[in-house]
Amino acid sequence: MSPSSLDNQRRALLTALALASASPRLARSTEPIRVGVLHSLTGTMAISESALRDVLLMLIREQNDKGGLLGRRLQAVVVDPGSDWPTYAAMARQLLERDHVAVVFGCWTSVSRKAVLPVFEELDGLLFYPVQFEGQESSRNIFYTGATPNQQAIPAVEYLKVDLGVERWVLLGTDYVYPRTTNKIIEAWLVRQRVPQADITTIYTPFGHTRWQETVARIKAIGTSGRHTAVVSTVNGDANVHFYAELARQNVSADEIPVMAFSVGEQELTQLNPVLLAGHLAAWNYFMTITSPLNGEFIPRLRLFLNNDQRVTNDPMEAHYIGFNMWLKAVEKAGTIEAKAVRKALIGIKIPNLSGGEAEMLSSHTITKPVFIGKIQKNGQFKIVWKSKHLVPGDAWSPYLPESKDWVADWSDKVNCGRYDSRERRCLDAKP
Repeated sequence: MSPSSLDNQRRALLTALALASASPRLARSTEPIRVGVLHSLTGTMAISESALRDVLLMLIREQNDKGGLLGRRLQAVVVDPGSDWPTYAAMARQLLERDHVAVVFGCWTSVSRKAVLPVFEELDGLLFYPVQFEGQESSRNIFYTGATPNQQAIPAVEYLKVDLGVERWVLLGTDYVYPRTTNKIIEAWLVRQRVPQADITTIYTPFGHTRWQETVARIKAIGTSGRHTAVVSTVNGDANVHFYAELARQNVSADEIPVMAFSVGEQELTQLNPVLLAGHLAAWNYFMTITSPLNGEFIPRLRLFLNNDQRVTNDPMEAHYIGFNMWLKAVEKAGTIEAKAVRKALIGIKIPNLSGGEAEMLSSHTITKPVFIGKIQKNGQFKIVWKSKHLVPGDAWSPYLPESKDWVADWSDKVNCGRYDSRERRCLDAKP
């Protein structure tokens, strides 16, 4: 055999060996990037959470149609925790340990978020949480794309007091962490506004509550005192179906006792009779009726994807839209799906929201949002009756509670702390 033939054989052998050794890495680099979807499709929270699964599936498909991410396709891994809080934690662990997802979009109630938080911190996963929450928490592993109290609850209560002249208050909520903490913040704000404690009544009911006769009768009695009364509702899930039906049965009108809801949006109204709710209010950071070029494109895209020209959009859907696009942009910026690098890249990311403004991921892991108050119409949509003049940055810690008035969250490299005492200039987080 000639020397040139031997050289050719050697080159061919070296090439084959190189390809063989590279193929496992090549295979790994072309595997789909898995995206966890942790939302209840059954149980009391399915009325709200199933829609969030739908919007995520659309966003994932659209991104794949654009070529995927980092040259790889996205693959949704959908699980159903069935509105059971411990199951959220078990399925979060499954998504991170067994399914090896790069990110999770999920949860609705704060109790479900609290259940999964230690799992994400232990396994260093990323969770995008899309629903309004009570604040008083900041985790390096969670990005809060829903509203904090200063982006929903406080503007709503101020509107009731200043614009509608409300004097007596019923703080009505489902009995878990979000309503209790939010009502504590609202009560502190009201007291600061010189509202007497005697004019504030707080009532809690369990998840899935169906027997509202006594509670509504109590609200009605408070409202007949001759002073303008309002209900601030943090009732969550399908209990709202029975609450509003009972209001109608007892002839409690929105003119007499308006209800300002924080968990009733377009999706929930599809399960309710909007005629019975007409005139009552809700505070959100997005409504389907908002006119903007981006919203005008988003709604028909979702309806086409679901093959349903009656499908509605709502605030938590927009929060997932924002969070998902922020995650895409951060991964592209970091050049990797590795959690630590993506966390760092997310701070400062800006994404157009569906309302015509821009959402920015702050170092607190909350975002900037507009605030809107809508009045329920008989067609199941909202007429916007108030909006904030500017985008509102989310406060992770409430300045109205004495214990947290000096605390801030700042996950930037400079501070890297979820509970930083700005007065004492020290981090109060427990060290790992």
